[in-house]
Amino acid sequence: MELRAPFLTASVVPVLVGAALAFHHTGRWDWPLFVLTLAAMALVHSGANVANDYFDHRSGNDEANTDFVRPFTGGSRMIQKGLLSPREVLALSLVCFGLGSAIGVYLVYRTGLLILVLGMLGVAGGFFYTAPPLFLVSRGVGEFVIGLNFGILPVVGTYYIQTGVVRWEVVLFSLPVAVLISAILFINQFQDFEADRAVGKRNWVVRLGRRRSAAVFSVLMSIWTAPVIVAVVLKLGPVLCLLALLPFVMAWKAIRTAGRHHDHPRQLTPANALTVLTHLALGLLLAGTLVVARFRTDTAARPAVEANVSGGRPS
Repeated sequence: MELRAPFLTASVVPVLVGAALAFHHTGRWDWPLFVLTLAAMALVHSGANVANDYFDHRSGNDEANTDFVRPFTGGSRMIQKGLLSPREVLALSLVCFGLGSAIGVYLVYRTGLLILVLGMLGVAGGFFYTAPPLFLVSRGVGEFVIGLNFGILPVVGTYYIQTGVVRWEVVLFSLPVAVLISAILFINQFQDFEADRAVGKRNWVVRLGRRRSAAVFSVLMSIWTAPVIVAVVLKLGPVLCLLALLPFVMAWKAIRTAGRHHDHPRQLTPANALTVLTHLALGLLLAGTLVVARFRTDTAARPAVEANVSGGRPS
């Protein structure tokens, strides 16, 4: 409950997309490195979740929050229920960060120093999202940090771990993941609006107000489609990737719900759920289409290779 394990899909999606893109380009998938990457990402994500609980307790945010909607907003509530002490929560956070960092050190040894840089940025962003003295969420950069930490960095990092190189189009493929994970954070802040404002947690929903934030949310839930289309138009990805646009049906429903119920925490809940599902579906479809396209290419090329080896001609 404290780790908020059901939301670790936010760790699975970028790692899966990065590995699938690497497989699409190379035809190779290093499973031990993939599992270690996924474990490190999930542990750092867990550490960030738990640290957020601890510092939201210290600021009085969770205690002041009466509009939260489980399981999307308001933290785990483990401290508020008396099931864990603040000290235990902080210790758990540090353990998760420590274990994730230990795996990261091994990945640096196996692959290269780029992973050290990406890992340090990820750990620092996750911890100081709500921790002093940086308190990134209150400086207007929290949404950007989350998009970076759970979108661009893990997709690029996973690709590098699998291939040993970085290509600019990897960043393009990471953008839909980054935008949608930012949208999850953004919509979840609607129910926390009053408590966040009361304790000075000045995220962009607090800065803009819920009505204008609903318009920003509609933009986020729309623009993630653009990088997918651009990748196909520029022939950086297979046409099959357009299937990853199918979750826009759920995104549209989330947009309509937010537009109608941005001031009603309970009625807004379907938008929270639909945003999470859009992110997950996008990741699975994008990764799946990249893998299938590679298999289709290999299958199409095999008869020609076999005919060439045997001295014949392909039919």
